Amino acid sequence: MERLTLLLALALLGALALAGCGDSGEAHSPRGGAHFRFFAKASFWNTRLDSLQPLDPASERLAAAFAAEVEAGAERGRRPWINTTDYSVPVYKVPADQPTVRVRLVSPYRAPALQAAWRRVPLPPDARPSEGSDGNLVVYQPSTDRLWEFWRLRQEGGGWQAAWGGAIRDASRNSGAYGPRAWPGAKPWWGSSASSLSIAGGLVTFADLRAGRVNHALALAIPRVRRGVFASPARRSDGTAADPLTLPEGAHLRLDPNLDLTALGLPPLTLMLARAAKHYGIVVRDRAGVAHFFAQDPSSLRGNPYLGEDGYFEGMSPGDLLESFPWDHLQVLPMKLHPYDPVRPPAPR
Repeated sequence: MERLTLLLALALLGALALAGCGDSGEAHSPRGGAHFRFFAKASFWNTRLDSLQPLDPASERLAAAFAAEVEAGAERGRRPWINTTDYSVPVYKVPADQPTVRVRLVSPYRAPALQAAWRRVPLPPDARPSEGSDGNLVVYQPSTDRLWEFWRLRQEGGGWQAAWGGAIRDASRNSGAYGPRAWPGAKPWWGSSASSLSIAGGLVTFADLRAGRVNHALALAIPRVRRGVFASPARRSDGTAADPLTLPEGAHLRLDPNLDLTALGLPPLTLMLARAAKHYGIVVRDRAGVAHFFAQDPSSLRGNPYLGEDGYFEGMSPGDLLESFPWDHLQVLPMKLHPYDPVRPPAPR
């Protein structure tokens, strides 16, 4: 019933805006105090963008090429999507007294500091990683301000093991990108994503959905990622595309700050995402078969709150919701590019 009330309120707000209120970002969101966001307030995930911020010199060409790629994919039946179960991120928020377990690192790459970080993980025994080959999962413990994330997590032989991932202490003061500050001995190639950006960053959470607003940047996976480079704040890449007009991992995009979103007639959830993209931006986190955002995986819940007429997706498919997303109004913020050799240091992916 709470979700139905929220959706009706959002629809009413959208109708009022279409009647001539204009778009002023947060002003049209349901009222309420600040809700939880992963990582530091000053993190690139959580910093509200200045509407006068300059653009990358190649912004117009890069954005046009990406919009054309999205359109071409949709014409081939590969519409933009919002991942919620397959290849998304279950988040298990655990109490201070949650019993800990050892998660064994099963990887051809030696990472003693990562294995040490996984020696005592407050991982619930009934936790379920995301569906699909990635097997992602995040454990967050507010009492210790620590976060653990896993790639290809599974139970085997009575214990837990994962192929890669990371751990972050002092998570509320961390940027959300892996490096020496994340954990003693942490390396820039830690993390479950191909970019070493934490998979908790940019995730549309249930807290966001309950609040009716996303006050952080969105994480995005795209089909074609530029090879040989990454852009800060990313730390690595799995890009394969030689075209210089493809986006590198770590690229930070935004919707044109002059775009009147309420004039577009977007569904409430799409409008919520568009406002986040306008005011906080979109960060390229991974490579995937179709362009998609990430919303919190409901495996930690008893049901799926996205489905049904009163669900967060309002009875629509993610493809339907994103059909009207204004991809052709994206802009690319200035990029600091770094050369990347996927062999040195070895890339676990």
